[in-house]
Amino acid sequence: MSESTDAYSCPGLGHGAPPSTIGGESPSAALLPNPIITKRTRTQSMLELALDNPIENGVIKSFCRVKGHGFIKKNDGDEIFVHVSDIDGEYVPRIGDEVSFRKLLVPPKLEKFQAVHVQITNFTPEVHQRWTSALTAEESHEGSRPTSPSSMNVDS
Repeated sequence: MSESTDAYSCPGLGHGAPPSTIGGESPSAALLPNPIITKRTRTQSMLELALDNPIENGVIKSFCRVKGHGFIKKNDGDEIFVHVSDIDGEYVPRIGDEVSFRKLLVPPKLEKFQAVHVQITNFTPEVHQRWTSALTAEESHEGSRPTSPSSMNVDS
């Protein structure tokens, strides 16, 4: 993918909104699996397929706790979708965390992959929140409409 996923990260975290496209959808909409298959709705055969795939490594490119998804930049440079239900462990991932995961084709078309069995293998130095922690001030603003970086850099 040629565009950076940074442009699609959560509002309120200092990143810009995605540019508009025809029909009002953001370009990231093309990256999201449809439908999103969560761990809860995954069949036993899908679980077995995931376990047949090798463990891969990458870095969290973006993750929005409120929206419940993000993207991992794989070591080969491609990006892959990750749903909140597929993150193992007690900590919320942050941009820059190194992770291991397995790929799983997303039904019904089986054309796109999503990351499953995601585990943080190397944490960034920033403080990491537990899933059971209350939302931070930044996270509580994630549902609000994003602003562009240019509108945040106002000269006094």
